[in-house]
Amino acid sequence: MSYVFEPAAITAVPVAGSDSLFPVRRIYCVGRNYAEHAQEMGFTGREPPFFFAKPTDSIVVVKPGETVAIPYPSQTANLHHEIELVVAIGRQGSDIAEADAAQYIFGYAVGLDMTRRDLQMDLRKAGRPWELGKAYDQSAPIGPITPLAASGEVNAGRIWLDVNGAKRQDSDVRKLIWNVNETIAYLSRYFELYPGDLIYTGTPEGVGAVQSGDVMTGGVEGLGQLSVAIR
Repeated sequence: MSYVFEPAAITAVPVAGSDSLFPVRRIYCVGRNYAEHAQEMGFTGREPPFFFAKPTDSIVVVKPGETVAIPYPSQTANLHHEIELVVAIGRQGSDIAEADAAQYIFGYAVGLDMTRRDLQMDLRKAGRPWELGKAYDQSAPIGPITPLAASGEVNAGRIWLDVNGAKRQDSDVRKLIWNVNETIAYLSRYFELYPGDLIYTGTPEGVGAVQSGDVMTGGVEGLGQLSVAIR
């Protein structure tokens, strides 16, 4: 049997402290999962979590000590940064109990959910899906995955992002509306999770626009940082 064309290469993220790679299967993202970010987007309260997805080719690997350049995307005049804690799934499961959720975690990483905000808002007002605003090429930069065995469970710790050295986002993972274990449990009711799945867990307040030439530097306490330039 042969393919009609060469299959795409496997998308994979380095694992910190080893030569191994984490092959990416799906990318799930949680919307409005910090209270103050929800407020700046015009919402309040602890609503049930909701999710959107990004394709695997939105991944851009950012190695420690490097600044990776990504293009300013087309069809937008309002590109926003969103720094996030990313959870990497290492075990298959569905209808996972919250108390058991940590058993399904392979590790954690620092990620960016880059957003064409003007397109997202127009789509939201029209009651349409967000893909044009969220799921475009190179919209999900990510640093190496730190295994759970090395990090322990990440339920707290500073999460931050600077643009050109100026503070933009600065919060704590403990402020997640739906924490990591709750998010895994809830998501697994609707999708069977598999090794290779990534969950971008949401961004804190302070999101804002970036322009060509800007450099974003952000991180999560205990997981290192990443640096991304807009060209």
